[in-house]
Amino acid sequence: MDLRSSNIERLKAEKRIYDVLVLGGGINGAVAAASLAAKGAKVALIERGDFAGETSSNSSNLAWGGIKYLETHEYLLVNKLCKSRNHLMESYPSTVKEIRFLTTIAKGFRFPVFFVYLGTIFYWIIGRFFTQAPDFMTVKSIRSREPSINTDNAAGGFEYSDAYLYDNDARFVFNFVRSSMNYGCVAANYVESTGAVREDNIWKVSALDNISGEEFQIKAKAMVNACGPYVDKHNVLADQKTEHRHLLSKGIHLIVDRITEENRILAFFASDGRLFFVIPMGNKTSIGTTDTQVDSPNVEVTAEDRTFVLENINALLKLKKPITEDDIIAERCGVRPLAQKGGDGVADWVKLSRKHAIDVSHEDQHLSIFGGKTTDCINVGNEVAEIIKGMGIELPYEDFKWYGEEDDTVRDEFYHQAKLMELDAYTVEGSSEPLTQRLWRRYGSRALELLEDIRRDPREAQRLMKDAEYLRCEVEHTARHEMVTKLEDFLRRRSKITQVVRDEDIVDAPGLKEACRIFFGDQAEAKRQEWIDSIKKNPPKD
Repeated sequence: MDLRSSNIERLKAEKRIYDVLVLGGGINGAVAAASLAAKGAKVALIERGDFAGETSSNSSNLAWGGIKYLETHEYLLVNKLCKSRNHLMESYPSTVKEIRFLTTIAKGFRFPVFFVYLGTIFYWIIGRFFTQAPDFMTVKSIRSREPSINTDNAAGGFEYSDAYLYDNDARFVFNFVRSSMNYGCVAANYVESTGAVREDNIWKVSALDNISGEEFQIKAKAMVNACGPYVDKHNVLADQKTEHRHLLSKGIHLIVDRITEENRILAFFASDGRLFFVIPMGNKTSIGTTDTQVDSPNVEVTAEDRTFVLENINALLKLKKPITEDDIIAERCGVRPLAQKGGDGVADWVKLSRKHAIDVSHEDQHLSIFGGKTTDCINVGNEVAEIIKGMGIELPYEDFKWYGEEDDTVRDEFYHQAKLMELDAYTVEGSSEPLTQRLWRRYGSRALELLEDIRRDPREAQRLMKDAEYLRCEVEHTARHEMVTKLEDFLRRRSKITQVVRDEDIVDAPGLKEACRIFFGDQAEAKRQEWIDSIKKNPPKD
């Protein structure tokens, strides 16, 4: 029996009552489950789609201290986010890395260049000098440092530091889900809550398996609503009233071949006044983003969105040839759930922040998590645990550290074994980093299992698909441990293959067919066709 089927059987056990049921497998739900399970609570986690399936797989892949909030004088928020960023970088040194942001200020901008540069100095101070110091640049020095930038209308610029996720956001989120399962959490993707009632101090949640169509009930003493953009919708189902509500802002990114050689982020102010980024993504570049208020989480990239991003990138950079729709390899599109207390449902996106809020009903033992971002995820996990403890639910290991990479002894053991195996000799031409670094970052201590697979059969170190940096042993490991239910779960979220390789370049690849056999056995061709049908449904670029 595979991992998902086993966990669903456990969820269906009628007599079992969990301490906490977490709804939603995005970043908020993942850290809530990981924190509670590690501290000794009996936890269940269900997600209506795949883990990190929506907002948490469509971010800018940044972990930053919120420099833009200085303009709205939210100094306490910037201080908190900078502390969170620093803590995240210390806790996940292989994954969350410092990177330089080169920002160009146009003539006529709302503040003088040097004044904005002083803001980066203040930001660096608030950030406790944790990163490299900012650097002021004249137009001439911008041209020298990054010739691709169009400086015709530039007044000057500067470089400062923040952090980014080296791999991808969905992988980072899933590792919290995997961690929660290591601590005993019973988690399942594609399981949806269709209703919840509170009876005799117990939550009784009607659950639907969106794969099999089977319905069953899950019972828990407390419930955490971490449904992201669907928090408000589920609170209606559960008859919960909250102070906050969500406003939704759509953001998109376009993935193209690498634009610049340097491993830095180029930051500009787009034509609508928002920050606009050119972000390294291995040997590709992610450009965006937009900010459009929407009423529904069900969003897609429109012709207007593409035009906005392409017009801005072509105006801001001086390229050999303009970037066109034909250059787009993949697209990222999702909504940011923004927490608003009260209000009329209209917001100024330049001023509205991504800070999180947790509304609590102690009487019903119910939590609703609004807003939030990757940078602040450790705080969210800790806050949820404190609130659950305050409800009288025992956390026998409340001081246990539930986050972070394994200690140096485990990492050093992995690297030592890999060096003795001369593992980096397996690195294939075109890889963006040494194989050992990549395996450790993705799998942590579980990467030792991959070494054992390669020792047993050196063919396990072969790349399964020509243009994708994933080995056969990684695919087999993912099939065993990472609850891949649909092919897209692997191609888009456990990995970032479809973010860096065009769909048409892998749809008939022998390696993809072999991966399907590893994941799905006799259902391999049906699952591959399911994915092909899903990408055909995507609207054409017009």
